[in-house]
Amino acid sequence: MLKRVIATVVVLGLASPVFSFVPEARAFNPSYIISDEEMTDTLAMTREQVQAFLESRGALGAYVGPDINGNIERASDIIYDSAVAFDLNPQFLLVLLQREQSLVDDDAPTQKQLDWAMGYAVCDDCSMDDPALQKYRGFGNQVYYAAKRIRESYLDDLERMGTTLTGIGPGIETIIDGLRFTPANFATAVLFTYTPHLHGNENFVRIWQRWFVRDYPSGSLLQDIDSGGIWLIKYGERRPITSRTAYLTRFPNANLIPVKPSTLESYTIGKPISFPNYSLLRSPRGTVFLIVDDMRRGFTSGEALRSLGFNTDEIIDVSWEDLDAYVEGEPIDVDSGDPQGELLQDATSGGIVYVEEGVKHPIMSREILQNRFPGWTFRTVPSDDLAALASGDAVGFQDGTLVGVTGSPDVFVISDGLRRPIVSGEVFEAYGWQWDRVVWTNERSVLLHDLGDPILLESEEIVEETVEITSAIAL
Repeated sequence: MLKRVIATVVVLGLASPVFSFVPEARAFNPSYIISDEEMTDTLAMTREQVQAFLESRGALGAYVGPDINGNIERASDIIYDSAVAFDLNPQFLLVLLQREQSLVDDDAPTQKQLDWAMGYAVCDDCSMDDPALQKYRGFGNQVYYAAKRIRESYLDDLERMGTTLTGIGPGIETIIDGLRFTPANFATAVLFTYTPHLHGNENFVRIWQRWFVRDYPSGSLLQDIDSGGIWLIKYGERRPITSRTAYLTRFPNANLIPVKPSTLESYTIGKPISFPNYSLLRSPRGTVFLIVDDMRRGFTSGEALRSLGFNTDEIIDVSWEDLDAYVEGEPIDVDSGDPQGELLQDATSGGIVYVEEGVKHPIMSREILQNRFPGWTFRTVPSDDLAALASGDAVGFQDGTLVGVTGSPDVFVISDGLRRPIVSGEVFEAYGWQWDRVVWTNERSVLLHDLGDPILLESEEIVEETVEITSAIAL
């Protein structure tokens, strides 16, 4: 029985079918390393961002040397210009540099590391002293010629013939290091042509995910930009939402964040979210459970179910596997209060509380009311009736909500009940959040949530200004 009616739901980019479910997680998928769009996204980093990234990691931030034309340039300029010249993502070249010679993170690289920075033209059995290879020696030459080869040989061959010079291409089964698999796209074919080893490409994935895939706070809702599938990030896992009604009833005010498939691939797959809130599910043993978010609560008897107004015609028979997605909650008997809860308004003060099984939970602001109970109606009762109820914790914002105090520039994301400060506008936008989705409210509502760890980009450190921003609201 779905007691609450959602009056208005904002759904971003939701079209049928929008939900996807992948049955099995894998840490490294040799058939799909990164997307073609990620490999060729020349706008992923600006010239200045490449320089700042190198400065934050190692000696390349201070390196200068000859480029392909003999001009003395910074490493960042050599990388950026090569990426733009051959329509490649600067991030892609940075990861190759790290994978091949660990150059990006090295504080004191050797001349050999710089001379053969991309491992280009040096095969497993080749000598670096071979006269035929000397035109490729040097940091500038390595970056330029590697990018040129990827664009003008590998990608051009894939466009014309469907394979690279080694016969690797999308949809064509190949064997690398004894493993049989089929590349799914150009990017995967390019990487296995460049480095025909599983371990090297597994390292590429690890570096890519560590540097350029965001670690989203628990409670975030991510939408795959390719498939449209929606996933809940919870405790380091991604949980597929396989039902439209489950999505609408559990996350009516969701902040959907569009992400690339590789971002999702960095999370292991958790239990699916398939049933709407307040569904009635019957186990193979015959027990009927009420579903409330991630909890299942069993009815002790048919009388308990009927006494609370539930309709037995709405019971769904499910497997134990379906029920395993939910933690066991307190059983519901004939003496239990309404397990779905209700909103009551104090006839004298006008304040609204959420009452669940005889316990009242104050709602500190209109913003929390709209965030947690959209479309709910309330019943006005005498003050004495409310005073007779036991008091519980105040209702906070739903996980994944962006909040701030009206008049303050600070923005937080609610995650596992904590408010986690977002340290800058750059970080906010890098994570894909939208400014018009920030809920501005009173200080009391924000302070209901204890302060958690700040949200940073991978290369950032906490600076003094961050402490000032977060402590200003905590005092």
